[in-house]
Amino acid sequence: MTQETGTQETVAQETQLGDRTASLSRSTSESSVELELNLDGTGQSDISTGVRFYDHMLASLAKHSLIDLRIKATGDVDVDAHHTVEDVAIVLGDALREALGDKRSISRFGDATVPLDEALVQAVVDVAGRPYVVHTGEPEGQAYVVIGGNYVGSLTRHVWESFAGRAGIALHVRVLSGRDPHHIVEAQFKAVARALRAAVARDPRVSGIPSAKGSLST
Repeated sequence: MTQETGTQETVAQETQLGDRTASLSRSTSESSVELELNLDGTGQSDISTGVRFYDHMLASLAKHSLIDLRIKATGDVDVDAHHTVEDVAIVLGDALREALGDKRSISRFGDATVPLDEALVQAVVDVAGRPYVVHTGEPEGQAYVVIGGNYVGSLTRHVWESFAGRAGIALHVRVLSGRDPHHIVEAQFKAVARALRAAVARDPRVSGIPSAKGSLST
């Protein structure tokens, strides 16, 4: 097979599989979220949630997963950042699930270990459709730290639980080391991003559903 023929077949396969995008919104008495996602992007982002540290984390998630994200959210952040952070994670999970479709030709599994100075985090994902979260290793007191004025450390685990639950993914996040609260959170987002990048990538050798039973839960 010539390189040109192989390229043509790959392009034809991608065209047949179609775009992997989603555009969703969610509105409650506590928040309003509009979100657009493209799994086959380049990591571009335009994010505004009213929680600036969360914006920073989501931008890192987009950049290192190569998933394009546009998120516009407003909420009762004058009361607490919790509602807005949670609802954005919910919509993000819904969008990932929708964009993945039947998950044909994807790698399915992904793992990454990412350092950020003294912090080191491992993330492993399976996008099979069965939601589960294991989140371990944050140092004592991390849950009570306030970062950037209104992001409480306990929100990080809640983001993963909300996101994974709606996306239908098994997500394991292990904080292996860390001292600075900012670094501990950011390393988690970057590790999850890299694991997702691997898991949702199309593998040209996979012609159907990556499961021995022939289907993945949705």
